[in-house]
Amino acid sequence: MTDLEAIYERHSVRQYKPDRIEEDKVKELKSKIDELNLEGDLHLQLIEDAGKTYNRLINRASGLGSAPSVIACVGKDSEDLDRRVGYYGEKLVLFAQTLGLNTCWTGTFNRKNTEADIPEGYRLVICIAIGYGKDGGRVRKSKNASQVSEAAGERPEWFDKGVEAALLAPTAINQQKFMIRLGVDDKVEFIDKGGVLSQVDIGIVKCHYEIGSGRLV
Repeated sequence: MTDLEAIYERHSVRQYKPDRIEEDKVKELKSKIDELNLEGDLHLQLIEDAGKTYNRLINRASGLGSAPSVIACVGKDSEDLDRRVGYYGEKLVLFAQTLGLNTCWTGTFNRKNTEADIPEGYRLVICIAIGYGKDGGRVRKSKNASQVSEAAGERPEWFDKGVEAALLAPTAINQQKFMIRLGVDDKVEFIDKGGVLSQVDIGIVKCHYEIGSGRLV
């Protein structure tokens, strides 16, 4: 499965089977995490036993309390940390999908009970539930391309393909509060229109856009 295929295949999953992630897949995930941490200057970490990360009432009600494992998205605190977490975290989410695993970005969790390593000066931004879902999730209502993108002139095919992939990006409470703008010099800009965890969303959107368009921004 390619990353682009993973984009179309993946949906957020909140209810999980009790099955643990196999040792060989854990090894692959940790290897990918090492690669992304180096590339993105982050401290992403796989916690194989989610423990009480999702023991809050809202998590249990949604089914997230069943998640067997969790990815803690940690990094040295900086102005662009949330955006980098979204970008590289989504690369990891898509990689997990290629391994046959399911995931869900989660802004609501029990921070005190998350057994993440958070050195001084670092920050836990968000967590990602991971495991084998009871199902593959479902398609969610989405905006259309004209609502999230604009171009100064003609819209090249690569731009539209990037926007199409970006529309499949998971965003907090499905808010999709972003704008992708194509300038006259083919420069692409990602506009944050505010909202919960919107900078994380922008990073995720950028990841999808680059995969869909085949162009790095």
